[in-house]
Amino acid sequence: MSDMNNTLDEIHTSGRLREKVEIFQSDKGNVSVFPSQALIPLRAPLLTPNVNKTRATLCQRNRSNKGEESFSSPVPNPFPELIPSTLSPLVSECLLPWTKSGATQVIKVYNEDNTSRAVEVPSDITARDICQLFILKNHCIDDHSWTLFEHLSHLGIERIIEDHESVMEVLSGWAMDTDSRLYFRKNFAKYEFFRKPLDFFPDHMVSISSETNGIVDHSQLIETFLNSSTCPEIHGHLHAKEQSRKSWKKFYFVLRRSGLYFSNKGTSKEPRHLQFIADFSDSDIYTDLSAKKLHGAPTDYGFCVKSTKGSSARDLKLLCADDEQARTCWITAMRLLKYGMQLYQNFIQPHQKQKPSLMRSISENALVAMDFSGQKTRVIENPSEVLSVAVEEGLSWRRKSCHRLSGHGSPSTSQSSVPNIALHLAQPWFHGKLSRDEAQRLISQQGLTDGLFLLRDSQSNPKTFVLSLCHMQKIKHFQILPVDDEGELVYSLDDDHTRFTDLIQLVEFYQLNRGVLPCKLKHHCARITL
Repeated sequence: MSDMNNTLDEIHTSGRLREKVEIFQSDKGNVSVFPSQALIPLRAPLLTPNVNKTRATLCQRNRSNKGEESFSSPVPNPFPELIPSTLSPLVSECLLPWTKSGATQVIKVYNEDNTSRAVEVPSDITARDICQLFILKNHCIDDHSWTLFEHLSHLGIERIIEDHESVMEVLSGWAMDTDSRLYFRKNFAKYEFFRKPLDFFPDHMVSISSETNGIVDHSQLIETFLNSSTCPEIHGHLHAKEQSRKSWKKFYFVLRRSGLYFSNKGTSKEPRHLQFIADFSDSDIYTDLSAKKLHGAPTDYGFCVKSTKGSSARDLKLLCADDEQARTCWITAMRLLKYGMQLYQNFIQPHQKQKPSLMRSISENALVAMDFSGQKTRVIENPSEVLSVAVEEGLSWRRKSCHRLSGHGSPSTSQSSVPNIALHLAQPWFHGKLSRDEAQRLISQQGLTDGLFLLRDSQSNPKTFVLSLCHMQKIKHFQILPVDDEGELVYSLDDDHTRFTDLIQLVEFYQLNRGVLPCKLKHHCARITL
């Protein structure tokens, strides 16, 4: 323990960490709005960058590691008060890997609305580090779903950059004359297969080995992929595009630890009938975003295998499944076979770092519920009564808010609709005038997991709203109708059987109760501005 404390003391007092503190404490640090060509540098050595070596997407700036600790900046720090003597554990954990590198580069990261930011990062930074940086800079809630994507617009494909991957190695494979981007957004399905493997691997597509007679032990399905001594197998029909042709053919494919194969004789798995397609040691798996439109695929559920050194359409091995479940199964199995235990370490690492706060638990234990409605105050000890009082207080607050927003006098139907709209406009799950196709695209981008939802205005009926919800990798839409209840406007999505005073109450109810929905509301689609 003493060795660990000494190490942390050295880190907190080092000059390199003080420089990194400036990055996180200054809002005018190394993040700037594009398309402005001028990047706002952080440190004095970067005040005069070499413009001739600057590229639109990636700017490399090498520094000498020799004498880095004793470097004295010729420009004094104008904000010395922004450098604290100590850092929070979260910032220290995020910055700890960065203190090892002397070389930095400037990269460009995009958001879902195609706005972008430039950020200066060390050359050995990982995808998780970049996500942590933007989570801190944008004050996001770190629910372990934020993901960095590699998006190749000229090919119409994208993939998840795994948390441990080096971002600079990914960028080094990009051609200079192509529109390749990094996207920062949520993906709730990134590690969902560790929690619910049966939703990702249907029985008819999975077998283990001949020694187990093809019987799959559901409790150990994921362990089978992670264990190098076992031989998991994914099999089924896929459409494949022939090389240098526009036609697609359907074959029986087999995915094994050694690679991807297809059978040239029906569904035969004999070695003489299996032809090798690709392995994943030097290839990545991408989702095809425009399978039908761009590549003429028979369905929209396309994906491909691309060599890390290839950058043209000729380097793609295009495949297409019959439905979303089959595509998800193939892509997930390929990720597991490629990265193995490293993928599981990425999944458990954020949870291992979480430590319960002692101060928070003490303060929570000290809280008690009080009743001030009578002549004497009393402590509410019954848990059921505490819950009912809390619900009533929340409803009372909403009614008072509605009354203030609606103005003086008795509110009419049109007047009462104004506060109801105003209450939910600021909620992160409400997306306003979003079309049906855009809602489906947004939910698909953030991971097809059960309970992922958003609310939006109805395009067909302007006075109503729509709940878009994902269940079993399919997106369903439920109309929320306004109902006039004795001059007050209420909402319902089950034909007026259950009424809610506003959309916030509706969402909170279905987060706790499934009701008429196929599943409870779990994750909301959120978009942030970088």
